[in-house]
Amino acid sequence: MAASNELVTAAILVIGDEILSGRTKDRNIGYIAEYLTAIGIDVREVRIVPDVEEEIVGAVNALRARHTYLFTTGGIGPTHDDITADCVAKAFGVSIDVDPRARAMLLEYIKPEDLNEARLRMARIPAGAELVPNPVSKAPGFWIGNVIVMAGVPTIMQAMLDQVAPKLNTGVRMLSETVRADAREGDVGGPLGEIARRHPEVSIGSYPFMTEEGRPNTNLVVRARDPEKLAAAVAEVEAMVATVRRT
Repeated sequence: MAASNELVTAAILVIGDEILSGRTKDRNIGYIAEYLTAIGIDVREVRIVPDVEEEIVGAVNALRARHTYLFTTGGIGPTHDDITADCVAKAFGVSIDVDPRARAMLLEYIKPEDLNEARLRMARIPAGAELVPNPVSKAPGFWIGNVIVMAGVPTIMQAMLDQVAPKLNTGVRMLSETVRADAREGDVGGPLGEIARRHPEVSIGSYPFMTEEGRPNTNLVVRARDPEKLAAAVAEVEAMVATVRRT
């Protein structure tokens, strides 16, 4: 993992009709975002598209052009609607075929007599791509250009992410502190905006919630890469909250 002072950004592309229909509840977006944030990569965009070639190709080309990395999940299984690999190949303008390396990986998990045409689809890899090992069920993902293609099954996706993480370029990690307001969001909204304007390099978010007693409350989350700037903003937020509580 190579760290730098430059901003490193990422997008997440979730592929699959089952996500859009609600039949499958996505569990990958939050995991990937938290994982990347922890190592110094900012997730700036998330998109969900159906199993439609032009939608996938268009999203891949748009997102990979805007960000350091694009992570995709879903659509690399053995069925007819698993078309992610073909679409990524089309987006990059390269051919796609059964990769001997990927086929060998499948045979570590599948008996030769069971490696039918459907399962062999999972060994089709765009030309020039690096394989992403799959310690769980062996069918690999792949990495081409700045696009990292992973499975949609959460346990497999997580294992694949662990495989690629050491090879990623990372930036300065975002630091974060949370201040519990013990006040309603509307009570702190005005002064919080004034603090935010005084600290343009600090991100300040307001997140209302209900306490166990059923009372409205608010968490104020302050984020910055510079620890001194973070501390200065947090001090102002804490002072403001103390004032609001007394009124």
